[in-house]
Amino acid sequence: MEALVLLGHGSRLPYSKEIVGKVAEKIKEKNIYDIVEIGMMEFNEPTIPQTINKVIAEGAKKIIIVPVFLAHGNHTKRDIPQILGLIECEEHHHEGEGGHHHHHHHHHGEKIEVPEGVEIIYRDPMGADDRVVDIVLDRAKGN
Repeated sequence: MEALVLLGHGSRLPYSKEIVGKVAEKIKEKNIYDIVEIGMMEFNEPTIPQTINKVIAEGAKKIIIVPVFLAHGNHTKRDIPQILGLIECEEHHHEGEGGHHHHHHHHHGEKIEVPEGVEIIYRDPMGADDRVVDIVLDRAKGN
């Protein structure tokens, strides 16, 4: 059984989760994957571990994870791979402007137990894809 998990950044406002959820719904309608779920990096639930654990419990043997982000950044290169157990955790803190510490609420406390026989495939964010270019041009025209 194959699961597609879309990862969103999350926000104190509802829009990030809503958009990722709508994208997931549209993908579900195509009936390509057995399971389509979303997980949020921060601020919202379901968290990434909650979602991964859920699809494993539902019987997914192959879990394809796509960050619904435009570009790579700390989250896609470090935080998400750490949460997924793909790289080792390192202690880190962010220096905000003016030397203030900027705390993110990541879900490092939650664990993902990947059973034998379950494959996790972590994909790249969208990048400067021609389809993204088309959307930007549409928005520029007011569409």
